[in-house]
Amino acid sequence: MYKLVIFDLDGTLLNTIGDLAASCDFALSKCGFPLHTKDEYCSFVGNGITKLIERALPSDRRDENTVSMVKGYFLWHYSSNNTVLTEPYRGTRELLEKLQSHGAILAVASNKYNEATKKIISHFFPQINFIAVLGQRDGIPIKPDAHVIHEIIDLAKVSPEETIYVGDSVVDASTAADINGITYICVTWGFCHREELEKYGIRSFVSAASEIWNIYSEN
Repeated sequence: MYKLVIFDLDGTLLNTIGDLAASCDFALSKCGFPLHTKDEYCSFVGNGITKLIERALPSDRRDENTVSMVKGYFLWHYSSNNTVLTEPYRGTRELLEKLQSHGAILAVASNKYNEATKKIISHFFPQINFIAVLGQRDGIPIKPDAHVIHEIIDLAKVSPEETIYVGDSVVDASTAADINGITYICVTWGFCHREELEKYGIRSFVSAASEIWNIYSEN
């Protein structure tokens, strides 16, 4: 019987690419670098802000000082503009409410920096009592390291076999692969194309939020 459902944030619960792209383009423009399309940004995200900045920069300008400078502009802009273009994916709010009303323990595990993760989740899902909302924190390895998932499982006092982890990327799938017994569900509405995900051996897909409820309730 499932008891805990852990969600990734970007590309899973929320479509955040518009705000991420706008803030990164702002930072790049401030530093005189070329800008990118939203489709390009979809391939840049998933491994935290530092990796996003590195991927957005020209390959010969990814030194530590340049990344730090661009990241500073990004954080300044994104901290005040991370709910402008962001919106929940269809059905995610209703899914969370239904899971909560039926006693599921809910949590969020993101590679987005911790302050923004907490702010965005509280803004869009104020009615949900998550047991944990965890983003990137100093000294804590980010996904695909499974530390954060183990941390939430321990906090909820459940087993991996009682846990569903929902994500949208190879990073999420790799995270789940290191946890014996956990059920991983990959959504098709996120930032990665299904064809690309299938190349990495991912097979458990859902195309609507209601399908996650079906998996939870039927176990």
